Amino acid sequence: MSIFPRILYTAGVSSEQYRTTHLHKVWLSFQQQPQPLDLFLKNYYQNNRSLGSKDRKFLGDLLYKAIRWKGLIDQLAPKECTADEWLKLARTVNPSSHSHNEELPMHLRLSMPKNFFALLEEQWGTEEAVQLCTTLNQNAPTTARVNELKISRPELLKRLSSHFEVQETPFSPSGFFFSKRLPIQTLPEFREGLFEMQDEGSQLLAMLVDAKPGDHVLDYCAGSGGKTLAFAHRLKGKGQIYLHDIRKGALERAKRRLRRAGIQNAQQLPSGKKLFGKMDWVLVDVPCTGTGTYRRNPDLKWKFTNDFLEGLVTLQREIVKNALAYLRPGGSLVYATCSLLKEENEEQVAHFISELPLELQGAPFRTHPLPGGMDGFFGAVLNMRPLDISNGLNKRLEV
Repeated sequence: MSIFPRILYTAGVSSEQYRTTHLHKVWLSFQQQPQPLDLFLKNYYQNNRSLGSKDRKFLGDLLYKAIRWKGLIDQLAPKECTADEWLKLARTVNPSSHSHNEELPMHLRLSMPKNFFALLEEQWGTEEAVQLCTTLNQNAPTTARVNELKISRPELLKRLSSHFEVQETPFSPSGFFFSKRLPIQTLPEFREGLFEMQDEGSQLLAMLVDAKPGDHVLDYCAGSGGKTLAFAHRLKGKGQIYLHDIRKGALERAKRRLRRAGIQNAQQLPSGKKLFGKMDWVLVDVPCTGTGTYRRNPDLKWKFTNDFLEGLVTLQREIVKNALAYLRPGGSLVYATCSLLKEENEEQVAHFISELPLELQGAPFRTHPLPGGMDGFFGAVLNMRPLDISNGLNKRLEV
């Protein structure tokens, strides 16, 4: 079922202009085939190659605005309206003009799910919750990370600055910003594997995996390998990195990215128990609500419900329990999310310390969405406690 309200489509295709025609097509297609917005647009552009760069920018900007401000637009629109009427409202609405409209609940002014805003308000207080949501409704910066296996940041920025405006990130020693969005995959520097696109907060999170040459590291929820790409240089080609994910397509993408980056000491995790208890580091970047990345993925917020959150909390605990089997005594597990909610972060860490043979190393890591800066991430380093063999029991085997 579509996450969007019922919109009545008029017969035929709008003929106002070329972009408007595609706007209706892209809106209808997205409702019929919900998927991550960035992936949807990428596929749509590939299937409609006649669209020029200005056309793509028009469609992308408007679709992001429509989905980002869907909650407010729904409130302002008639209960049943044509696509023309709804999209016209999406194009013309000025969200800031409603930011102080006390006739609207705060979550609608901010175009956020009611339950999500209530949790933020409970956790951070009203003022900070409003600030966070305001930032989450802004465009995210175009952030990249230098591949230090191939080039230094000063060398790469010198090369790029002859064609583009680039700037170092203030916190990540490997990151930099492009001043505007670009067709990144067409750049020679990208094709040579000299950099990858990655939010600054994600770059900092990957630094929690403080692996040394010779270590064995497992990226348990590897996805397409973004975190592995960020910490692999620490091993200097020595030791081994294993990637695991239930999505085979994601692992295939990871394989291509690793090859482009020149990382040769990484492979897919083999099945079976052969590597149980062998890992020095296990990174568990669990599936989560993604609330810290709503700037980049505004479609995610309309999936948020309390039941959705509770299901993810249960899943996260199961995943960590399964991943822990690979960690050696004295090794370190890095628990990571891109969530702003304590239910997925601090409360999960407290659960792991209470129920599993793990202890917290230092303070947890957290980034908040900042205007023009990084997304929201959480991470904690948890060390495996020594084996407890009292009463003839190996407590670790009870995990």
